[in-house]
Amino acid sequence: MQWYCESLTEYKRLKTREVNIGGLLTGNFHPIRLQTMTTTDTMDTLATVEQSVRCIEAGAEMVRITAPSKKEAENLLNIKNELRKRGYHTPLVADIHFTPNAAEIAARIIEKVRVNPGNYIDKKKFEFIEYTDSAYTAEIERIQQRFTPLVKICKEYGTAMRIGTNHGSLSDRIMSRYGDTPMGMVESAMEFLRIARYENYHNIVLSMKASNPQVMVQAYRLLVRQMTDEFNECYPLHLGVTEAGDGEDGRVKSAIGIGTLLEDGIGDTIRVSLTEDPEFEIPVCRDIVKRYHAASLTIHHSPLTIHHSPFTPHPSPLTTHYSPFQYKRRETVVVNHIGGRHVPVVVADLSKAGEITTATLQRIGYSYDKASDKWNISDMAADYIFYEGAELPFALPGTLKVILPAKNWMGCSDKEKYFPLFSFDEYLNATGQSKSTILNVVMLNCFNEGDAFDINKLDKIKNDPTVVLALSSTNTNAMQSVRRMFMELLQKDIRNPAILITGSNWQTPDEHLIHFATETGALFLDGFGDGICLGMSAGSYALISNSYGQLNASGRNYVDNKSPEQFINSTAFSILQATRTRISKTEYIYCPSCGRTLFDLQETTARIRAVTNHLKGVKIAIMGCIVNGPGEMADADFGYVGSGPGKITLYKGKEVVKRSVDSNIAVEELIKLLKESDAWVEP
Repeated sequence: MQWYCESLTEYKRLKTREVNIGGLLTGNFHPIRLQTMTTTDTMDTLATVEQSVRCIEAGAEMVRITAPSKKEAENLLNIKNELRKRGYHTPLVADIHFTPNAAEIAARIIEKVRVNPGNYIDKKKFEFIEYTDSAYTAEIERIQQRFTPLVKICKEYGTAMRIGTNHGSLSDRIMSRYGDTPMGMVESAMEFLRIARYENYHNIVLSMKASNPQVMVQAYRLLVRQMTDEFNECYPLHLGVTEAGDGEDGRVKSAIGIGTLLEDGIGDTIRVSLTEDPEFEIPVCRDIVKRYHAASLTIHHSPLTIHHSPFTPHPSPLTTHYSPFQYKRRETVVVNHIGGRHVPVVVADLSKAGEITTATLQRIGYSYDKASDKWNISDMAADYIFYEGAELPFALPGTLKVILPAKNWMGCSDKEKYFPLFSFDEYLNATGQSKSTILNVVMLNCFNEGDAFDINKLDKIKNDPTVVLALSSTNTNAMQSVRRMFMELLQKDIRNPAILITGSNWQTPDEHLIHFATETGALFLDGFGDGICLGMSAGSYALISNSYGQLNASGRNYVDNKSPEQFINSTAFSILQATRTRISKTEYIYCPSCGRTLFDLQETTARIRAVTNHLKGVKIAIMGCIVNGPGEMADADFGYVGSGPGKITLYKGKEVVKRSVDSNIAVEELIKLLKESDAWVEP
């Protein structure tokens, strides 16, 4: 099988063409560039300039501005001139959708234009169209005639272009032939790229965005493979998860999608699409890319030449039994409700929490009512806890179980709820009653430098129905090391479940959040992992513990974290939610806002979230305008879309249910729709 990256088992940056965006070089191993998008009305020159300045001062290396029509495109000149007058020379990007004329104007003014193949020339009315091969070819020729003028203008003026495919805005033509698939996204972009190459125009960046990180990651991987197969080279890639949201949810979802690809060396520019003021996106971008910038400084590369040979797994003898282009969960046996078709378990690390009491368990979703002598268990309650003490002096909640070091477990009387943790060699040497007959957790530190672990030892636990592996790595590129271990397990047909163990030595909550999401999210997206356990180093834990209420991620935060354990537990559930491997809360899909937005998106999302955040498993889309709304929210159960000044259109799935609802009552109408659809439960 043809691979999509330089290595599956170590960090190596993907070689791409170099693209010049107004003097800013990207691709070809240049630093990963950070960008954002303004939310102001493009016709409000001063407001757009002021917001652009705030973004630039925050660290944005490109600023994107919407240009939905000719008048906005023309006003880009005023915006550019005012920025240049103030001493800011950051490249500007025009965001174009339905209007080729606007793109052709913008391409003569600013440094880069972004076009969406799904709606730039094509249309989207959710109609299925049957094409003969000749009719389909005729459509491609029509696109070529309409798109070529923009290509020639960009070539003449030295303007860069982003061909940006969005999962939710694939045209009816593409949907009819390829379906709602990552391959459809790839082909949508490739059609435009082929036209540009025919005109010998190469100053191009591509993107494959989706609100679902799994779809997004698969699309980028397929795009890299397709470009390599067809052109023997790759163009720079801009990464982003659309409609990611805000607060911790937006950061986790973005880190999983973007970080998974960066871990594979894929990605040359990024944007974190948060429903927050755009300048707040940049620090998150910086946290995501900082370690890759450091890594790239130590890598020496030859001049640009791409051959097929690098696209093989490393080390070469290792083969895989999974597809990185299609999700399939690794097949495992079931051990004490871990593995098989069970959702991944959450193991809460309480090893640094001090004495464990009933109050301690409140941090991980268990609230004890002394008067009734009953436990209240939340939807985000951990399944297991780990600590290094002895058997607890109180009865555990019915669903909670405990993992202890093997030597401590021996002294426990309750062998139904308490289980031992071994190193690999400890377990192989253990005999008789020193093992549990139900569940033994076996630690395995994966492929660490200087580690002489004999991979053939894995065969000794292959048929043990009590063993759950706990996989971690202390390597700099820990994710790749753990992924390599999963490949070895697949190759040996070892089906013991595996819990992902990830530690963090960062300092701020945002840094921890992004680290956890990147390291574990990448593996869950590939179908690896039957559980998750997150922890902090002693120094990080102490720093966070002494922060006195500063445990929340920057921006809007929906979990009021009062301890490191609560912060880590909510992060674990957010990761599983974002990878769609375990649903524990309402899922929101909402655009980050731009100049087309027809209502106060931040205020509205806060109102909707306040009354719907108890609807576990329901997906609600909140979209600022009709331009992208219906398409981008196609994955949602319900949609709230701006359709005019002060007017909202409500959707159930892809179908319009109520049009032109006054925004003053639209939230109440959404609740009515939820009730009518049997999706509502009383809080």
